[in-house]
Amino acid sequence: MILCTRRALWVGAALAAGGVLGLRVPWALDAMLLADVALLAAVWLDARHASPLGERGITVTREAPPAFSVGRRSEVSYRWGNRKRRPARLRLREVRPEVLGGTQPPREITVPPRGEVRETVAVVPVRRGRERAGAFVVDSTGPLGLGRRRSTQALPWDAAVYPPLVTVRLRASVAEAARRHQGVTPIRQLGEGRLFESLREWVPGDDLRHIDWKATAKRRKVITRQYEAERRQQVLLVLDTGRLLTAEIAGVSRLDYVVQAALELAYVAAQHDDNVGVMAFADGVQHFVAPQRGRLGLKRVLDVLAAVEPKLVEPDYPGAFRYLAARNRKRALTVLFTDVIDRLASDALVANVASLRPRHLPLAVTLRNPELDGVAALRPEATRDAFRKAAAEELLHAREEALSRMRRGGVLVLDVPPARAAQAVVAKYLELKRRGRL
Repeated sequence: MILCTRRALWVGAALAAGGVLGLRVPWALDAMLLADVALLAAVWLDARHASPLGERGITVTREAPPAFSVGRRSEVSYRWGNRKRRPARLRLREVRPEVLGGTQPPREITVPPRGEVRETVAVVPVRRGRERAGAFVVDSTGPLGLGRRRSTQALPWDAAVYPPLVTVRLRASVAEAARRHQGVTPIRQLGEGRLFESLREWVPGDDLRHIDWKATAKRRKVITRQYEAERRQQVLLVLDTGRLLTAEIAGVSRLDYVVQAALELAYVAAQHDDNVGVMAFADGVQHFVAPQRGRLGLKRVLDVLAAVEPKLVEPDYPGAFRYLAARNRKRALTVLFTDVIDRLASDALVANVASLRPRHLPLAVTLRNPELDGVAALRPEATRDAFRKAAAEELLHAREEALSRMRRGGVLVLDVPPARAAQAVVAKYLELKRRGRL
């Protein structure tokens, strides 16, 4: 596409002003028309001589971090190359994935003849997610500054934006410091685990299979291996992404609060050398990652948490828990992030969560509605306020009945405000770890 520049518009305006003389000079109007034709030809020829995008003209490459974090500023570098013998004056409009801000304001750069320019721009992700998109719309100005050649080049990002990781690490380190200060580090237990602890002299009653014959020959007495009871447990994060998690609280999606809490729990569990996995479901299972140890397990959980989105559908609890039972047979702390409204609407949830017992230790994390709590606590000043208060109290009572039913079924329940969900679930995990419930 060929466009005119501001310089060409000013020249055209000057020629139009000269056309006013046509009222007094007969040949002035004809001269203006000829000049306009010459100007259009000059714009076209100038734009044709502008440096094109591609291997014969302007090239661009990008160096970007492999992943981003919501709200955290990162830097991305572009390298613009010019293979022509004259400088290239470019006006750029970058189209990024929506998670990175979408279409950006235009900017201008000049690339020297047969040279390169390195450009560094700031990127601040606006929300978590994973997208593959991106392009550049480039206007290249001709040598006379009258015409521009517009071209588009696809430069796709494979952008992965994770929840805020700085907050996660900070809270995890604070929780670790508090755990050490309070002396809640579990005492090592010796038993039939697979973790070697030490050697000692054999005594009657010890398992003969644990005798270390090399140490016995060296010390000239019977030596047995002593093992430490293995403390590595399975932690499985189960996210309900159905319609109840689509609502917003103070402009933030309920699912975003859930993702942040799940991420912090995964980070702390990995610090304690536990295996971490994740499952997300709505009307069907969307993601499943079996519990794994270390950074690999945490990375795979992060990839799922970056991509999950709520859906305006009823969650399929029976199908999700059948899927879970078939693929995770080892005992695990199964943390279900969900919500409940009343007993009738939550029958399927209550029945299926309780079915995890006794093989697994289920923990249901539900998010309270601060606005509903506030309405129920108000002192009514008018008839309308009294009806609102009564309705809020009825909803809270029905919700508490559903949670009580889960507790009677042997399910641990953590009912907290969204803003405290991450802190509360990490504290509950540390408590269960200290008490040996896992």
